[in-house]
Amino acid sequence: MKNRESPPYFNIDPDAALAELGAPTDTAGFAAIAGACAEGRNDLAGRGLNEAGRKALRLFSTWEITRYLIPVAQAHFRRVLRANPDLPQGHSETPGGAKWFTLDEVLLLRAHFAAQGSRAKDYLPWRPEGLPAKMVAVANFKGGVGKTSTTAHLAMSAALDGYRVLVIDLDSQGSMTSIFGGQVADEWQTAFPLLARHYGEYLRAENQRRLDRGEAPQPLDEALDAALGMRAGDVIQTTHWPNIDLIGAQLNLYWAEFQIPVWRMAARGWKLWDALAERLAADGVLADYDLVFIDTPPALGYLTINGLAAADILLVPLGASFLEFDSTGRFFDMLHSTFASIEEGENIAARALGRPGIAFEWDAVRAVITRYDAVQQGEMAALIQAYLGPTLSPHRQDFTALIGQAGEQVAGIYEADYRDFNRETYARGRETFDETYAAFKRLLLGIWRRDQIAADADTAAQATGT
Repeated sequence: MKNRESPPYFNIDPDAALAELGAPTDTAGFAAIAGACAEGRNDLAGRGLNEAGRKALRLFSTWEITRYLIPVAQAHFRRVLRANPDLPQGHSETPGGAKWFTLDEVLLLRAHFAAQGSRAKDYLPWRPEGLPAKMVAVANFKGGVGKTSTTAHLAMSAALDGYRVLVIDLDSQGSMTSIFGGQVADEWQTAFPLLARHYGEYLRAENQRRLDRGEAPQPLDEALDAALGMRAGDVIQTTHWPNIDLIGAQLNLYWAEFQIPVWRMAARGWKLWDALAERLAADGVLADYDLVFIDTPPALGYLTINGLAAADILLVPLGASFLEFDSTGRFFDMLHSTFASIEEGENIAARALGRPGIAFEWDAVRAVITRYDAVQQGEMAALIQAYLGPTLSPHRQDFTALIGQAGEQVAGIYEADYRDFNRETYARGRETFDETYAAFKRLLLGIWRRDQIAADADTAAQATGT
C-alpha cells in the first residue's frame, strides 16, 4: 500500500515555528503596516495618472462608439462626420488609421444624432422634465459582494448613456474615491460638512425658539460655524469622466459615526436621517444631475442610514452562496428594525403634538446577484430567486477576467482599452455589466414614468380644482 503524505498541519516543529514568528506587534506596528499599504496604494493608483497627477479617461474608437454608444452603421457614422466638418472628427494615431474620440466629443456627437438622426432611435437617455434626480443607494453589510464595483459600473454605464451623474462615497475606506481619482485631504472635503450644516441649521433655529422663550441658547462650536458656511458645491469635485462628479471619502469621515450620536443626544428633535437628502435638495443638486449613486459602508451605521433614507432606489448586491444569502436576509431584517424604530419614535411624538407622522418609502428595492459563476452557483441562484421573487433582479452579474484586470488597475471595466485584449474578449467581458445596467435602467425608467403620470394627474386636478 502506498504511503500517503501527512496533512500539512501534522508534525510542525515548535522551535521552527518560533524561528519564523518574529517579534510581537505593538500599537506603533499598526502605523508601520498602514504606511506600507499607503505607499503601495499610491504606487498602484499612480500608474493610472497623467502628467498632471490626475486620472485620464481613455479614448473611444469608431467601432466602440457605433456598437455601444451611438448605435448606427460605421459607414453612416463616417458619412455624417464628412457632411458636418464642425463636428468632432476624431484623432488617428497613424495616417489613415482608426479614429478615436474623447467622451466629451462622443456626447457632442450623440446630441447631433439626437437632433438630426432617426426619430425611431433614442440617442439621448430619457428623463421626464420637471422631476428631480433619482438617488440610488447600494448597500449590504456583507463585505466582498461587489458593492463598490457595482456602484462604480452603474455610474459609468449611466454616464456613457448620457446621464449626468454624481457619485457620493460614504465609505471611509474611500475605494470609490480611488476609482474616480478623487483627491480628499480631510473630512471637510467629504459629505461630513453637509451633515454638520444640517445639524447646525437645526440648532440655530432651536436657539431662536429658546431666545423667544427667554432661555439661553446652546453654543455653536467652530466646526458648526464653518459647516454653516458650506454648500454641496464646496465638496463636489470633477472626475476624469466629463459627466461624473464626486463627493469623495477618506478615513476621517468615519468620525461622523461618533459625532452624529453626540449631536442627536444634544438635540433630540434633530432628524439625523434627513440630513444628507435635505442638504442635497436645498443646494440644488437634484436639479443639476440625473442620477446620484451613493456607495455606503459595509455596516448599518449613521452614514449608511443617511444614504438609505436619502435613496429612491435601493440595490443590495449579494453572492449566490448560502452565507451571503443568510447575511443579506439579516441585513433586510436590520433595515426593518432600524427604520420601523425611527418611525415609531417619531410618530409617537407627532401624534402627541397633533402633527403628521413619517413613513419611509422607496420607489424600488432590488437584490442583485454579483460575481456569478453559472457552472458552480446555478442551483443556489435559482433557490434565492424562488425565495426572493421579484425582489431579486433577474439578471445575474457574471464574474469575468475583465473584472480582475480592472481591479488591478484601480479602474472600471469601461475604462479598459479593448486593444489590451481583443474585441471579442472585451465584448464578452462588458456584456454582463451592460445587462446589469439595462436591468437597472428599465427599473429607473419605470419609476420615472410612474412619477410623471402622478405629477400630470396632480396638475390636472389642480387645474380643475378637484
